[in-house]
Amino acid sequence: MAGFAALALTAPALPAVAAPAAAHPTARVCAEKAKPGMVTCFAERQTDTMRALLSPGVLPSGFGPADLRSAYNLTAAGSASATVAIVDSNDDPNAESDLASYRSTYGLPPCTTANGCFKKVNENGQTSPLPSADSGWAGEISLDVDMVSAICPNCHILLVEANQPSMADLGTAVNTAVSMGAKYVSNSYGGGEDGSEPSSDSSYFHHPGVAITASTGDSGYGISYPASSQYVTAVGGTSLSRNSSARGWGETAWSGAGSGCSGYVAKPAFQNVTTACGKRAVADVSAVADPQTGVAVYQTYGGSGWAVYGGTSASAPIIASVYALAGTPGASDTPAAYPYSHTGNLNDVTSGSNGSCSSSVQCNAGPGWDGPTGLGTPNGTAAFTAGAPSGGVTANNPGSQNGVVGTAANLQLSASGGSGGYTWTATGLPAGLSISSGGLISGTPTTAGTYSVTATAKDSSGATGSTTFSWTIAPTGGGACSGQKLGNPGFENGTSPWTASSGVVSTSSNGEPPHSGTYLAYLDGYGSAHTDTVSQSVTIPSGCHATLSYYLHVDTAETTTSTAYDKLTVKAGSTTLATYSNLNQANGYQLRTVDMSAYAGQTVTLTFTGTEDSSLQTSFCLDDTALTVS
Repeated sequence: MAGFAALALTAPALPAVAAPAAAHPTARVCAEKAKPGMVTCFAERQTDTMRALLSPGVLPSGFGPADLRSAYNLTAAGSASATVAIVDSNDDPNAESDLASYRSTYGLPPCTTANGCFKKVNENGQTSPLPSADSGWAGEISLDVDMVSAICPNCHILLVEANQPSMADLGTAVNTAVSMGAKYVSNSYGGGEDGSEPSSDSSYFHHPGVAITASTGDSGYGISYPASSQYVTAVGGTSLSRNSSARGWGETAWSGAGSGCSGYVAKPAFQNVTTACGKRAVADVSAVADPQTGVAVYQTYGGSGWAVYGGTSASAPIIASVYALAGTPGASDTPAAYPYSHTGNLNDVTSGSNGSCSSSVQCNAGPGWDGPTGLGTPNGTAAFTAGAPSGGVTANNPGSQNGVVGTAANLQLSASGGSGGYTWTATGLPAGLSISSGGLISGTPTTAGTYSVTATAKDSSGATGSTTFSWTIAPTGGGACSGQKLGNPGFENGTSPWTASSGVVSTSSNGEPPHSGTYLAYLDGYGSAHTDTVSQSVTIPSGCHATLSYYLHVDTAETTTSTAYDKLTVKAGSTTLATYSNLNQANGYQLRTVDMSAYAGQTVTLTFTGTEDSSLQTSFCLDDTALTVS
């Protein structure tokens, strides 16, 4: 792509208008795809703030470039030679003209085909023929190119449009983007895992020296690919608002941000924090995604001009553009590793939640790493730059720890960097343990379980550094605390010892494939008032840590994004452990986990109950259950 001169930026005359705090109705711009191997985009749009025209001198609703750069401590200078690639499906015929409207409104330099800044190609790198146009994906495309413009106005933009929203076509588009010289590639789409992820990783996403970002999803707690790739930076989402702090901004975890543990992708070596996952965990970092605190976008193909957008589709191109501002990655690097070496250069998001999960760190924001927001949001570009951190405090990770109820424990923590004279605090310690100001963790553990511990060192200047690690406390003796306790967990041997409604235990002949094997529990899907159940009694040994896990696929004909008409309830006896509905629809199966350690020493009946209302089907497909004790 031909270069173009970096132009001086002129701020609009009036101050930017922040996204309104009041709730707005929203809609996803792309239809969910139930077919295996297909994905959906993660853009969401406020449906009551679309405007074709604005009064002279008045900026659109939603955060604009100046807002976003202020929130994330970024400058617009530099990166005139960097190319950020946007990979999406289908064509937006108005992409270039809409981009021109966005940039001129905010005083950004022109980015056109004529000046070499903008280029649009198909998945094979050709300017013709382009894929068929799609108004939903056009909204996604407008959001993506506008966010690159907001964060890195001098970056070149390469838009690569796949023929259809399949992993194969989009993966081909990623390879094309890299072959055309892009060092930063944003992917604002995803789907449920199906076991093909290791193959897709090696085929499409293993590009050393290229920063590839992917959205974690908009359905709350639950895994999505390619965010779970070991080679990409998984980008979660926050709710962003102005406040009176020194930063001037505050963030909480957005309730829609995806998170979770991959079922198939190995944990990358760079993920050196406790995630409560044996395999790859998401997210790595995050940025604004809540459509209620959304960003301004200009779209005319399927839209009427200005609108307020959100979804983790916004956060992925933001982070790709921050990488571009940070400089060219090392030729053999996996840039997703950079933030893990620079945690002190991020805004740690410590409040908010994206759902219910067995391990709090997976769905509740807190100090250090957490599922919805990862390590945090950008505070300048240092966390996205190759090389070791400089100047900050590093709390050294002691690695995973083990202990036994009733046996004394001692662990001395250490730190480096900063001005020395460290004072320590810790959260999440096993019951019975405490930490001294000098960093010595000691005491006698009293309760079995696996704990996520975050320890923070503060130096004499007030600078801090944190590290997170797991600490597993086994019960005294511990012999009974191992293994999986459910009978026939994958339904492969019929119903016994399950008790199920007629037809619930079935094969894929009913139109829904199992997660594995031949059988699954298929609850509801009738499109009329109906209730299905499947239950089993199980004994949990005393003193054990217990986790209930299951794979759930929710498929629905309901179109609402705000009302739960059909529900699945998971109970232990009379206590509700989890509830899902048509609002949890997703591509493929999602791994769900629930902590059942509170039932140790008891025999309880696990019951999955699906209820439908009088119209429009919702199917709750359950498979590969397990109740694992340790």
